[in-house]
Amino acid sequence: MIKLILQHLKQTLGYLSISCVVLSVLSCESNSNNENDNLVFRYNEHKNIGSLDPAFSKDIADIWATNQLFNGLVQMDDHMKVLPCIAKSWEISEDGLTYIFSLRNDVKFHKHTLFGNDSTRTVVASDFEYSLNRLRDTQLASPGSWVLQKVETFKAINDTLFQIDLKQPFPAFLGLLTMKYCSVVPKEIVEHYKNDFRSHPIGTGPFQFKRWEENLKLVFRKNPNYFETDDKGHKLPYLEAVAITFLPDKQSEFLQFAQGNLDFVSGLDASYKDEILTADGQLRQLYKNDVNMIRGPYLNTEYLAFYMDSEIPEIKSELIRKAVNYGFDRQKMMVYLRNGVGIPAHGGFIPKGLPGYNESVGFDYQPQKAKDLVAQFKKETGIQNPEITITTTSNYLSFCEFIQREIEKTGLNVKVDVIPAATLKDAKANGKLDLFRASWVADYPDAENYLSLYYSKNFAPNGPNYSHFKDEQFDQWYEEAFTMTNTEKREKLYSKMDSLVMQKTPVIVMFYDEVLRFTRKNVSGLGINPINLVDLKRVQKKD
Repeated sequence: MIKLILQHLKQTLGYLSISCVVLSVLSCESNSNNENDNLVFRYNEHKNIGSLDPAFSKDIADIWATNQLFNGLVQMDDHMKVLPCIAKSWEISEDGLTYIFSLRNDVKFHKHTLFGNDSTRTVVASDFEYSLNRLRDTQLASPGSWVLQKVETFKAINDTLFQIDLKQPFPAFLGLLTMKYCSVVPKEIVEHYKNDFRSHPIGTGPFQFKRWEENLKLVFRKNPNYFETDDKGHKLPYLEAVAITFLPDKQSEFLQFAQGNLDFVSGLDASYKDEILTADGQLRQLYKNDVNMIRGPYLNTEYLAFYMDSEIPEIKSELIRKAVNYGFDRQKMMVYLRNGVGIPAHGGFIPKGLPGYNESVGFDYQPQKAKDLVAQFKKETGIQNPEITITTTSNYLSFCEFIQREIEKTGLNVKVDVIPAATLKDAKANGKLDLFRASWVADYPDAENYLSLYYSKNFAPNGPNYSHFKDEQFDQWYEEAFTMTNTEKREKLYSKMDSLVMQKTPVIVMFYDEVLRFTRKNVSGLGINPINLVDLKRVQKKD
């Protein structure tokens, strides 16, 4: 481990300071191994945290933190199944419009002097009424207000019954309620702190807020009153505390992990990917004794999109769109550019890991077929030098250049245009780009979230249909899916819709991302899930 650290430091600090750094590293290692180390889980958040108010849990950094502090009516397990949380059960009306939740009566908010002598208070249904009304408050301007777009009304029937009525059936609604936006918060605390609730959070979660030095350190302590238990009836959480640091540099974060000062790092950064992984995505021998690698599907589809309203013949041509889809090796791209991390997209737009995914509806690598399609386009149109331009950001330039090199072998000229992310975002929303790189991460774990990008009433800039794809059969199926309460039938319909999109080729699906986590060997119970949510209530550390 020390050998790797020195390799990095030689590159960044130079040889003269190495001896000093070694002493520092050894000192850090010895200092971190104190008697209580196995009770504290430590990770770094290089993107910082903006707020600990769940109504503003938009970014992954905020979501990870608030997930330790707050609970909602329901929660999601690692297999994307909706489970009870503060609601112990629920009933849904036959028309799919009314949801009645039966709440537990043993869930308490974290201690606070405003709760009186007991310094805590039991959660009741009116707390959810207040929390959801707060989410709708235009003065608060929560980025999560959209979650309630399909909700007509909600009310507390009594202390343990809470009712929600929808404007129209929406089978994915329970999944929406698992989002941290829908967490319960106490009215008296929120109204006492007002905007400062962001830094004085009081929730019901397995950990409670202790201290926050912004940009330096955030500390949570175990909630002794937490209501959930493990399968053996033992109270959760197992850990005593969570400590979050804010090193902005990913390489520094990894060095801290290598030294044993962090228990967990997420993702694969270019600064260390070749040091820790082999070309085919395996953990290098140097780390196998000290590090566990966990990987699994991530609900993130990386793709290129054609603007279907373009007047350019190459973009309008299904022959060219299919030629690009057939013309590059997705497996090879993953090995060369991602060390094998990522799932080559041979299925449709719905990513692997989500019900509705079908691995047989996409495109495989057929270079000769791609050449034939380009040749057919030339013959039919008389255009002898067909050309397309891919617009991307610098972060994805290597992927677009890989595709460029492969596709030019088919006889199609390819240019790559690199622009700032903000410029690309605006241009794709306003139909100014003919072919552009994009990605779609699930807002909620239902395939409808992905298929909404191809519904004709969602044309950008008023919706997420950036390609301006339009198909009457697709629209009919999309609307029909909202009336289906049978999960299996709905998933089969999702697969048919995905297949139709791929036949019409408004997109080139490159790969489905993966969640990648590295932990110390003494860490267990962290798990992994397709929405990359960190849940620490079942995590344990050995001595």
